[in-house]
Amino acid sequence: MARPTLLAVSHGTSDTAGARAIADLVEAVAARLPDVKVRAAFVDVQEPDAVDALAAIDGPVVVVPLLLSSGFHVHHDLHGMVADRADAVVAAPLGPDPRLAAVLAERMPAASALPVILAVAGSRDPRSLTDAEGMATVLREHLGRRVELAYLAAREPDLPTALAAHPDAVVSTYLLARGYFFDLAERQAAGRVLTLPLLDGGTVPDPLIDIVVSRYEETVPQIA
Repeated sequence: MARPTLLAVSHGTSDTAGARAIADLVEAVAARLPDVKVRAAFVDVQEPDAVDALAAIDGPVVVVPLLLSSGFHVHHDLHGMVADRADAVVAAPLGPDPRLAAVLAERMPAASALPVILAVAGSRDPRSLTDAEGMATVLREHLGRRVELAYLAAREPDLPTALAAHPDAVVSTYLLARGYFFDLAERQAAGRVLTLPLLDGGTVPDPLIDIVVSRYEETVPQIA
């Protein structure tokens, strides 16, 4: 019997490098799961739209959010679109996860002991706040040094405020790939040490592939 299709759903971006990086991640996941059909879709900006992509798939589907936290897109868009399909389920988002902390740490300047501002996209959904705080805790434990949160939208403190309060801190961008929020972080942190996103345009980090695969595998048993 064929295994469920993995539908990897990301936000979507008009940034060419960011879109390519996400596509590379999906391709890497497909290579890791040769017995699984892996498809990509988006909730905004790019095509195919997640709703249309799901409708085009026959048989069981695991929707894996290529999103770093819970929020509107996960709980409204993705869970909403599977509500009428008993053979489709939504996996947990990618974060928080210790494997993401390992990738974030690799982006840091070598041998740095400076405090860290973890810059997250931000959302008004309270579940995203819990996930952001959870990721800050995981990164703090991984690095063994101070980690402060800053938000690029929707919540406080915003990044300029956090930079003013912590003038010696490294800014760690907790973003999957280049796009609107990374461009905003670059502008707001001009002249400061700012790390690249989790997908930096080079080789896709193994921990990210591992997370997507594990989200799929742990969710397959939930299909009716």
